[in-house]
Amino acid sequence: MEPSSAQNCILKRQVFYLIVISLAVLVCMDEDYYSLLGVSRASSNREIRQAFKKLALRLHPDKNKNDPDAHDKFLKINRAYEVLKDEDLRKKYDKYGEKGLEDQQQQGGRYESWHYYRYDFGIYDDDPEVITLDRGEFDGAINSGELWFVNFYSPRCSHCHDLAPTWREFAKEMDGLIRVGAVNCGDDRMLCRSRGINSYPSLYIFKAGISPVKYFGDRVKDNLVNFAMNYVSSSVTELWAGNFRSSVENSFASGVGWLITFCADSEDCLSSQTRLKLAGMLDGLVSVGWMDCSVQIDLCENLEISSSTTAYFPPGVALANKNKDVLFFSSLDAKEIYIEMMEHLPDLEMLSPDSLKDRLTYHRWLVFFSYGIDEEFYQPEFKKLPNLLRGDDVQVGRFDCQSSPSTCQSLYIKKPSVVAFKGKGIDYYEIHHGKVNLYDLVAFTKESVNSHVVTLGPKNFPENDRQPWLVDFFAPWCPPCKALLPELRKASKRVFSHVRFGTLDCTIHEGLCNMHNIRAYPTTVIFNQSNIHEYGGHHSAEEILEFIEDLRHPSVVTLTPANFKELIKERSRDEIWVVDYYAPWCGPCQALMPEWKRMARHVSGLINVGSVDCQKYSSLCSKEYVNSYPEIRLYPANRDNPNYYHAYSGWQRDAYSLKSWALSYLPQLTASLTPETIDEKVLSGKDHWLIDFYAPWCGPCRSFAPEFEFVARLLKGKVKTGKVDCEQFGYICQRAGIRAYPTVKLYPYDGSKRRNIEGELLNSRDARDIVKIVTARIGFITTQLKAHQKDEL
Repeated sequence: MEPSSAQNCILKRQVFYLIVISLAVLVCMDEDYYSLLGVSRASSNREIRQAFKKLALRLHPDKNKNDPDAHDKFLKINRAYEVLKDEDLRKKYDKYGEKGLEDQQQQGGRYESWHYYRYDFGIYDDDPEVITLDRGEFDGAINSGELWFVNFYSPRCSHCHDLAPTWREFAKEMDGLIRVGAVNCGDDRMLCRSRGINSYPSLYIFKAGISPVKYFGDRVKDNLVNFAMNYVSSSVTELWAGNFRSSVENSFASGVGWLITFCADSEDCLSSQTRLKLAGMLDGLVSVGWMDCSVQIDLCENLEISSSTTAYFPPGVALANKNKDVLFFSSLDAKEIYIEMMEHLPDLEMLSPDSLKDRLTYHRWLVFFSYGIDEEFYQPEFKKLPNLLRGDDVQVGRFDCQSSPSTCQSLYIKKPSVVAFKGKGIDYYEIHHGKVNLYDLVAFTKESVNSHVVTLGPKNFPENDRQPWLVDFFAPWCPPCKALLPELRKASKRVFSHVRFGTLDCTIHEGLCNMHNIRAYPTTVIFNQSNIHEYGGHHSAEEILEFIEDLRHPSVVTLTPANFKELIKERSRDEIWVVDYYAPWCGPCQALMPEWKRMARHVSGLINVGSVDCQKYSSLCSKEYVNSYPEIRLYPANRDNPNYYHAYSGWQRDAYSLKSWALSYLPQLTASLTPETIDEKVLSGKDHWLIDFYAPWCGPCRSFAPEFEFVARLLKGKVKTGKVDCEQFGYICQRAGIRAYPTVKLYPYDGSKRRNIEGELLNSRDARDIVKIVTARIGFITTQLKAHQKDEL
């Protein structure tokens, strides 16, 4: 009996509701990590950490013991935090969602006690005077030209917590004079390790032109201040009748005014330390001096100074108390005087629409583009920029977009922005997308004007350019995007003659980004005429450069259904192939990719290296029974069965481990030597010999054996290679002076009848290094032999 139409409607409705409920369940199961933490996708690491801390204090199971689901709820937010605080995991999540994190399921599976989050988590996150630096900000900050004093700490370190109140007071004391920073080594282990930090807290001074200096004194505020002041490169001039006129005239001639403290006997004046702080705060902007009016009575009377005071004399003014251009300060506080002084100093040059293009043609500029007066965007502290950027020949100015809206539109400027022009015209520039503060702007400008990264738009997008272009599609709110930009600048300086670099803001040029199917930020693509290659590696200059080099000189063959049979199944009997079966969304596959290419370059000419995209060619991978990613297989030589392969099962997937594994399947070229063959062929023969002395039980020897076989192939026809088992022939190894395994020695033929058994020691286990050393040595000996033979003739 068939169902009626009414029953059909009911069935369809039930199916529909079932689908809706299923979708709702899926959505709930895959809650958005940003929503869980209550942050936006534009949030910085610090904002994510602060949001997580608030949730941790409220939702931690220790505080919700009556809630049976408290543990599971907290695991969710902990998982979200662990992913979003990590730059690489955050990029994968933004691009692929939780699917891209399937290899990272252990992330966030453990959490700390409530006490830890309350007292030990991000010690300086809420301190405005202490700047918490992460991996993406650190290099730019310490290379900005400003003086930094940085506290490397661990949240679990009791001494770090003991120091925290003092470090905060010290930061307030030095605010405006130096930058006081902190690095959380619990969150940024790699940064701290790269800086050689092995104890906490470690306090370092960073100053341009000198190596970092570690502080070893008592951790009290006065000692910290005295130590830091040793690195403040400013001075206070004592003015008197003999130097007053020449000192003032010299500064005025350079366009620099004077801030002078006059001290009388009966009244307070600025202390020597306060004057020195002011000199450091205003370094390069004004000259700072002081005068003892109890000694320089006539001079103070001529200047109409009758009591202790501090005054600023702008360049060119008449030095007299009654001059209306002279600024007098009633405060004895350095910070208050500094703030008032910065407000009083002349603003940066305002560029006009008529002059802008000409001014940018031959000179480097940093320009603040604003829409009318914007006090939040443009700060008085930016008046320091011309002095800080003078060494890089960068001029600094302002431009009001309201004076010429078309100019700003042509530069794709739609909000207040800071732009670095590289001295090659108005079209060759880069927009700053980081924090608008002094040290960040200095770091950005120095990087930008010395690099070759430019801002792109529809007019200059290089889709059909004959020159290859690396284009970074990004969004300004995206933290991983901002972390990538400095790495692109570093890379651009190394390969500019081969590849151009540009950035495209997808929040402005949405149509262009949609045209190229950009779905996540950052997406980095190389356009080489009709060929398009997407970069999927880590955000580092070195890996970007390796990616470019591999495109220019490919070392990995892309295997497809069209060529797989010919290259793999029908390979010649002496060919060896290693193949990586991968999926683009797979985290371990992405981590393997740069190592795979590096390994391919190392074994080039000996072993063929290929890869198969199993997302794109799923039928091929299914046919080859590939069930997980990445799957690494070696198809050996001299096999009657072309389908036979060896699967890689090692724990390490770095280039060296993969290379050693692959080379172990090469036919052996190295001769096994005995005492007799050593005496006959090596010591008495007329060939050059390279020998590996080893022991069968030695782990490093087994690891080195494939590398030595690689050496044998690279030196084939030039040098004979052999190996000696020192467990079997201990006497020979003892005579050769072998003290450790493996040991490599060279026995070059220099024309003598018999060679010394001690040979020449090579202190390397890298195949290419060994080949370079041996080739150079043999070349030198050959030249000497020819010269000797010529002399005999």
